[in-house]
Amino acid sequence: MTKEKGKLIGIGVGPGDSELLTLKAAKILEKVPIICSPRSAPEKESIALSIAKPIIEKRENSYLKLLEPVFPMTEDEEILKKHWDESSESIAILLDEGYDVAFITLGDPSIYSTFSYVQKRLENSYLIEVVPGINSFSACAASIKKPLVEKDEILMIIPKIDERLEYLIDKGNSYVLMKTSRNTEELEEIIHQQEGKKEISSVENCSMENERIINGFPKEKSYLTTTIVKINKK
Repeated sequence: MTKEKGKLIGIGVGPGDSELLTLKAAKILEKVPIICSPRSAPEKESIALSIAKPIIEKRENSYLKLLEPVFPMTEDEEILKKHWDESSESIAILLDEGYDVAFITLGDPSIYSTFSYVQKRLENSYLIEVVPGINSFSACAASIKKPLVEKDEILMIIPKIDERLEYLIDKGNSYVLMKTSRNTEELEEIIHQQEGKKEISSVENCSMENERIINGFPKEKSYLTTTIVKINKK
């Protein structure tokens, strides 16, 4: 008799506050036998794991194995592919043994998530479930207490500056600048050149104890900073 394969579950753990985990995410994390939580370097703690830790610590007498593969902060596609392949292979071994594996990721699994790279490699061979989480820019909008968009306004999510930006920038009303550490002075200048009244707010470590709200662009661009720009073009 062939052993039934396990299921891969991508779980968004939200922006930082453990209380922002969804009930469904918490329920799975209380029972799942394997939790995979990538870290950016061997010596660095996984932020996603620190968010899930209050739930994990409440587990009672249940088997738990932690996987913490390294997904380095680099844009070198060959290096990244190697790590994604190795992580996928490690997860596949456990799935083949019949274990369910929860892959936890900051924010939501469908938005610039490391989970997507593993998902693509395994989705044709295993059952996949995706549990959404609160994304960073929704949490940032809550922190600054302002709506992202109203009526028929257009929201744009910009991960970095490239050749697409010049065409797109004048088509929107609100802009989320993700991965602020990669944003450049050139991008900020393009924003400032747009006509209309501008509201620019940045949130560092959103929903965490050390959250900081900055009026305008941040001078020090840390990884966990998101900038929201609203332009009234009327």
